[in-house]
Amino acid sequence: METIIGFLNNIFWGYILIYGLLAVGLFFTIKLKFIQFIHFKEMFKSVFDKDETDESGISPFQALTISLASRVGTGNLAGVAVALYLGGAGAIFWMWIVALVGMATAYAESTLAQLYKIKDENDQYRGGPAFYIAKGLKSPFLAVIFCISLILAFGLVFNAVQANSIAGAVGTAFNIDKMYVGYAIAALTALVIFAGIKGIAKIAEIVVPFMAIIYLLLAVYTMIANYELVPSVIATIIKSAFGLQEAAGGVAGGILAAILNGVKRGLFSNEAGMGSAPNIAAVATPTPHHPSSQGFVQALGVFIDTILICTATAVMILLAGVLEPGSGIKGIELTQQALSVHIGEAGVYFIAIAILFFAFTSIIGNYAYAENALTYLGLGNKFGINLLRIATISMVIWGSYEKVQTVFDAADASMGLMATINLIAIVLLSGTVVKLTKDYLEQREKGLEPTFEAKKFPELKDKIDTSIWKK
Repeated sequence: METIIGFLNNIFWGYILIYGLLAVGLFFTIKLKFIQFIHFKEMFKSVFDKDETDESGISPFQALTISLASRVGTGNLAGVAVALYLGGAGAIFWMWIVALVGMATAYAESTLAQLYKIKDENDQYRGGPAFYIAKGLKSPFLAVIFCISLILAFGLVFNAVQANSIAGAVGTAFNIDKMYVGYAIAALTALVIFAGIKGIAKIAEIVVPFMAIIYLLLAVYTMIANYELVPSVIATIIKSAFGLQEAAGGVAGGILAAILNGVKRGLFSNEAGMGSAPNIAAVATPTPHHPSSQGFVQALGVFIDTILICTATAVMILLAGVLEPGSGIKGIELTQQALSVHIGEAGVYFIAIAILFFAFTSIIGNYAYAENALTYLGLGNKFGINLLRIATISMVIWGSYEKVQTVFDAADASMGLMATINLIAIVLLSGTVVKLTKDYLEQREKGLEPTFEAKKFPELKDKIDTSIWKK
């Protein structure tokens, strides 16, 4: 089993996805005429408005915070440190590149998720890659495979990984037994997820902005306190990215190590193209009332995750001067060491608390994705959803004290499979994305509030729920 899983991970993450995700990002960047740069302001216009008349969905801001809850996890604290250790400072530059092209991919997949969404038996919006794969590509079998992979990876195993990170950091910092930490996190998780998607949205819209702002403020403080070193740190990142300052990276492989580690960690962190965030993008009531508006919102999520939060971690580590290749100190230990330089012993406790917030919100965000996928499988009734909730809570408890590498590797393989299916689907449906984008931007240029009218898209007549889009 280990051999098979290892082989699949090598294929998915060594070949298909590391190049495929980048290629698809470039494809949509060019096809959509650099939309993430030229129409950057549009991302903010679509976030804060809310349609009070439609109670079937959550607000665009809530959808953004839930997707950020899943994206912003231990990868932003530990993953960035690993990228720096293995790829040098230049890895951060390639993380930026991955995020900038990934914004176009995130826009495309979330726009499609909005377009193909449905209403469930409780009159609530549901949607995501499974729906546009089944309806847009007429491939329900692939949609089922996608859903099973997502539930296994995001709903179950990755939540065990997040719980393991919380238990390790909090247990070590405050000298508490991991099991007790696990039970506490499981209880908190139960309180939130049993409230449903709208309950998760209410928690996420408070906790996620709070934790992100506090973390970014700390990064700003360290830059102000070390302002004379900031220009040299930026120069080091750029020079190391192109192999012009190998010693600063301090890693064997130079530019290749910087690219591979930057790209890998960037993709894991921002999830653009994975097919995860569209599950919550579909649940939102878009404002303006057009599928593209949620595309812009989720593109902003990639920007916040990588360009802001991952960069904050990298800058704090590089300014602290604690990056020593060959020392063996990497991951969360490296981030804690950096914070200890900047704010003393409090740095260890701050990172433990940050991981508590970051990883806990990842758990509830991941669960929201899985619940949405369960609906497609026809198991979104009370029994099916409660079973998923119990399984999620059990994985949180198990993950807090147990770490079986084979299980985690299996989750990586599942995520690789769902991402591959999703990438193929959005490329095949790219013509629809282009037409929707053109329709949205043309209305903006005319000074109109963009509104989706199904009659303009006769080719979608039997594929979408036109009643949702009547205004």
